[in-house]
Amino acid sequence: MVRAYILVTTQPGRAIEVVTRMRSQPGVAQADAVTGEYDAIATLEAEDVGAIGALIVERVQRIAGVTRTVTCLAIE
Repeated sequence: MVRAYILVTTQPGRAIEVVTRMRSQPGVAQADAVTGEYDAIATLEAEDVGAIGALIVERVQRIAGVTRTVTCLAIE
């Protein structure tokens, strides 16, 4: 199992909506709206790095209101 953290920038005022949608996606273990440079952080889990990439591109980045993502793969 591969785990990654995804840092999400949203359109102004859309962070809570984006987090609610992310939480309903398969492979998203946790998602929270946060303060600071990013608007949301989510923990993703999948079988391999390719599946993490597919989850980000096909599910998370397609959520209305998401403008940018940064992915951090867990290495330990």
